[in-house]
Amino acid sequence: MIPESFEYFRAHSVQEAVSLLNQHGDNAKILAGGHSLIPLMKLRLATPKVLIDIGKIPGLAGVKRQGNELVIGALTTYYMLETSPDIKSGCQVIADASSIIGDMQVRNKGTIGGSLSHADPASDMPAVVLALGATLKAVSSGGERTINIDNFFVDLLATTLKSNEVLTEIRVPVLSKGTGAAYSKYPHPASRYAVVGVAAMVAVDGSGTCTSARIGVTGASAYAYRATKTEQGLTGKSLDQATIQAAAEHAADNVDMLSDLTASEEYRAHLVSVMARRAITEAARRARS
Repeated sequence: MIPESFEYFRAHSVQEAVSLLNQHGDNAKILAGGHSLIPLMKLRLATPKVLIDIGKIPGLAGVKRQGNELVIGALTTYYMLETSPDIKSGCQVIADASSIIGDMQVRNKGTIGGSLSHADPASDMPAVVLALGATLKAVSSGGERTINIDNFFVDLLATTLKSNEVLTEIRVPVLSKGTGAAYSKYPHPASRYAVVGVAAMVAVDGSGTCTSARIGVTGASAYAYRATKTEQGLTGKSLDQATIQAAAEHAADNVDMLSDLTASEEYRAHLVSVMARRAITEAARRARS
């Protein structure tokens, strides 16, 4: 398939990208790694008149540790996340999830910022950053804005990122002692997208009681969401298998499941429960160790 014709600009700084967005308005789209946007353009499901390539802007790729946070540049590729020493020592779940995205080509070109901004309902990273409680930094001509990840995903391919903003960084907490996180997904056999993916982060005290929990779900609905009923079912309880199973059964409650040739609504709801149980079980094991 061939996309509709478009103008192409390569931005050399965030400020230049923002200026181009202001100039071209809703006709413009940001291009990072391209693995989310280009396929839609080829299918003509997305028809931007202007592409603004930010892929070569210096300083937007890489991971660094600042205190108790990991600061991830928006242009950081999945391969960089998978192999980063800071990620492996501070938040292993990000490396785990990155390592099972697509194939080698995708992991070397696809970026975390592009994935989050595009908000494909079957992408992996939205579930992970939801579970981790990430914060995002966006830049526009009006300055910088911090966005809580809980308020970021709003609908199919839609976020609270404004049309004149560029996502520049993602911040996630370094997992402390007694906190564990894990990601489990049922992948599409061809694309490796998540038919359903669930990320879990739990914290336990010295007695093994869960003091907090965050559960992110992707692939199941039009956009990634937190399974709050499951979180409530874990908090304040010992994370034995019975508790985890009972809580996981509510991970699809009150959510409109997607239905397609790969999985029906009912099957997706079942998968959400299964993947939630697996992710929580592994997160609890990591928290205890």
